[in-house]
This record gives sequence, structure tokens and C-alpha cells, in this order.
Amino acid sequence: MLFTAVALPTHAQIISPAKLDGLKTELMKEIDKQQKSTQEMVDMVFSFAELGFQEVETSKYLTDILKKNGFAVEMGISGVPTAWTAKWGSGKPVIAIGSDIDCIPKASQKPGVAYHDPIIEGAPGHGEGHNAGEPLNLTAVLALKKIMEREKIPGTIILWPGVAEEQLGTKAYYVRDGYFKDVDACIFTHVGNNMGTSYGDGGGNGVVSVKFDFEGEAAHAAGAPWKGRSALDAVELMNVGWNFHREHMETTQRSHYVIPDGGDQPNVVPSKASVWYYFRERSYPKIMKMYNDGIKMAEAAAKMTDTKMTYQILGSAWPGHFNQPMAEAMQENIKAVGLPVWTADDQTLARAIQKELKSPEEGLSSTISALAAPAISTSAGGGGSDDIADISWNVPTIVLRFPSNIPGLPGHHWANAIAMATPIAHKGVTAGAKAEAMTLLDMFTNPEVLKSAKTYFTDVQTKDTKYVPLISKTDKPAIHLNKKIMDEFRPEMKKFYYNPAKYKTYMEQLGIKYPTVKKN
Repeated sequence: MLFTAVALPTHAQIISPAKLDGLKTELMKEIDKQQKSTQEMVDMVFSFAELGFQEVETSKYLTDILKKNGFAVEMGISGVPTAWTAKWGSGKPVIAIGSDIDCIPKASQKPGVAYHDPIIEGAPGHGEGHNAGEPLNLTAVLALKKIMEREKIPGTIILWPGVAEEQLGTKAYYVRDGYFKDVDACIFTHVGNNMGTSYGDGGGNGVVSVKFDFEGEAAHAAGAPWKGRSALDAVELMNVGWNFHREHMETTQRSHYVIPDGGDQPNVVPSKASVWYYFRERSYPKIMKMYNDGIKMAEAAAKMTDTKMTYQILGSAWPGHFNQPMAEAMQENIKAVGLPVWTADDQTLARAIQKELKSPEEGLSSTISALAAPAISTSAGGGGSDDIADISWNVPTIVLRFPSNIPGLPGHHWANAIAMATPIAHKGVTAGAKAEAMTLLDMFTNPEVLKSAKTYFTDVQTKDTKYVPLISKTDKPAIHLNKKIMDEFRPEMKKFYYNPAKYKTYMEQLGIKYPTVKKN
């Protein structure tokens, strides 16, 4: 079922500035009342700690809450079992609200403990903080829903999850399959160490994620190696070629690989081997050039080793571009909300882990981030990627970053999980929910916000740049990824799922005193 929005009624209610201010004050009070349920959602998703495409418990938990609150839920969108949409309301505008839900390998960590102390050694954990974004969205929309119902404000809310964001695995498929076809705007939330938003080109890279599989012939590596054709040789030759190629590539590129399959054991010539590449650059043409160069090198390596080669796209993302009028509206609400009040315990935890990782011991942010302007140059060195960018090129979109983590940490790391089921995360999610709910109210009651957003989208953002998918019509989401890891760890992880009926917080369930720091 794709989204079909009906036209905005001609009698759509326009709310006066004075009444709007009053409703925003009411929204903030309502969200404050929800702090306990917000904390439970944040802690529960943290305890599930599911890798991309395997977010089974997380998706069931969140959609059950939405169903109980009157949202129509569709599971398995774009052929992804853990992907879903939850829809409420009717009429225009149609606003989509999303956040990622997957976690990081080997990032298991006890929350509130300012040194490495895994819940389960080697298990996945929320070392990116993706346990907080959807709880923020649910907090915001459930508060807003009450006001929209009472005030008879028309409009449609659609919630959706970023499944397998760490693999850039799904959002391009949502776009391709029409799930944003009739959406007027999108707000995306992502954990940060401050509260802010941005517009224009943020300076990040786009990416194509590709796995190259080689197949040769096994043989006894000592007794008859001449009868074998090593798939691992092909992998290594491709990697050598690519690493020599780096000298002649632009400085904006970022490329990296792992070898998920390098053979079985040394005395058997590997008949199968694989290498998984991320090709990142600052524009669609440059990404595609890297991708095609990678295919050429893989083909050459196969010829040199007399092996067969196939390849599969596992994920993709465009470089992002975000909407200025929407960002400006969000920034005004961010300023109205302000940062949470951090306690001495919050600051102690932050400074302790900063010290542990030899980062500046500055503690938590105390000043709101300014509205971030576009990157100065597309020739600057790129960095990370996020497939929310594919949505941003199809629908006016912004990203709200909210303050639930600690500055100065490396990212994709166990240390980034430390704050994510503590009062730091809980308070940051509440603050972010207020800014999001207030901005949504602006969008539902002031037609000029979305009108300006659409003008920017058509006359500025997409005037000279047109979106061309990095995936084809026949590519399919790589839903097999991470299954083996989760099958290994989930039985033990289930023992540590949060039980809010018995414990006030997840830290209480784990027996953690907040904050726990190393003694001098």
C-alpha cells in the first residue's frame, strides 16, 4: 500500500500567532508529562541492540505502541521484514517522520559506565545512538496528535524507520518503491551531542556499497596447488589494484573494504572469496566513476586468476541536501526549547569518558548550535554518508540533531553507547521531541512554511541537480546481512532485555550506580 494523500480542505484551519504560541506551550508541557514513557522507550530499544535488517524486536515494540495509539501500520515495506510505515490522520499536508533503528557490531556497553564494560563481550550495541530517534518521534507525534484531534487540524502523519542505516540499506528502496510519492515534507531525527539543524549541502559523501564475489576451484594447497584457482588471490589482486589506484584519485574520495570471506583453511585453495567495498564521493558522477572503476578491477583480477566474478549492491546513498525554510523554522523552535539542564552527575560521566579516551574534558554542550549553513565547497574532503539523502532529493527534508550523546567521542564505538540509556539521553530526547512537535505544528497550521520549502526544493536544490538512483529497478535490499551475528548473540542478549514493569530504568536493572567512573 503506497501513500495517497487527499487535497487539503479549502476550510483548513489557520491558527493565529497568539493561539499557536499557546498550543506550543501546551505541547511542551504534554511532552514533559511523557518523560517516563519516553525513558522506557529509549531504554527498551537500547536493550534490544539489533543490527541492520535484523531489528525484529525493535520494530515490533515500536509498532505495537503506534497501533495502540490509533496508527495504521503496514509491515514489510520494500520487501524488508523489519521496515514499516505507521499512518494517522487525513488530508494535506502529508509529513513523514523517520529515524534509524539499527546498532553497531561489537559495541555492547553498560550505560552510565565511563570505561569499557560490555553487557555481553563481542555483542552488538547502540554505539551510534540509534535507540533514541524513534522514541523521540513517537513522543513528539503522540503529544501533537492530541492537539490535532481536539483542534480539528487536518493533515497526515507517517512514521517510518531507517532500517540498516549502517549498511545504507533501505531508504533508496523506499523512494524507488513510491513510499514518498505524495509526501509534502520529511523530518528526520538523529542523535548528536547538541541540538541543531542545517540546510543545503552539508559536506558529506554519497556512497555505493558493493560486494564482489569470486569463485575458483579448490585443491590441496600443498599436494596439488596447480589444480586450484584461488578466489582469494583474486580478492587480493583487486585490493592491490585499488590501493595503487588511490594515488590517482581526487582527495574527496573515501574508499574502504573488508574481506568477509577469505577461504576456509590454509591447506585448501579457496574456491570462494569475497570483498566488500564502500565507494564514497561528493557527487553522483564521481560515485559512479569509482563504482565502474571497481568493477573493472574486479573483472581484471578474475581474468588474472582464471576465476569467475559477480557483484551485488548492498546499499547506497546520495550526498545530502537539506531544506532551508524548514531548517529555519526548526531552528526557531530549537531556540525556544533550549538545551536540557545537565546535572553534576551528567557532567561527571561525560568528562570521565572524555578523559578515558584522551579527548578534551569539556563535558556536555552548554550552548545551542547555530543554524548550520551549506558547505563552502564541494571539493573539500568528504566524510560519512547517510541514506536520508535519497529522501532529501525527492521531498523537502531536514535533519534534527538532538543532544543525547557526549562530545569528543569517536563514533561507531562502544563509548558512544555509554550515554544512550542514561539521563543524558532521556533529557536530550525530551528536548528534541519538543522542537520537533512544535515544528510539525508550524507545518500543519502555517501553509507558508511548506510553500517556501517547496519553492526552495524546486528553484534552488533541484534546479541544476536531478536525482538519479544509485540502485537499479531490479536491485533488492540485502536482508540477509547480519543474520548470522544476531543468531549467535540474540539468545544471550534476550536475558538482558529491559523489564520496565520491574525496574524504573535499564541502569537499575543492570545494577549500575550513575555515574560509574574509574577511581583516581
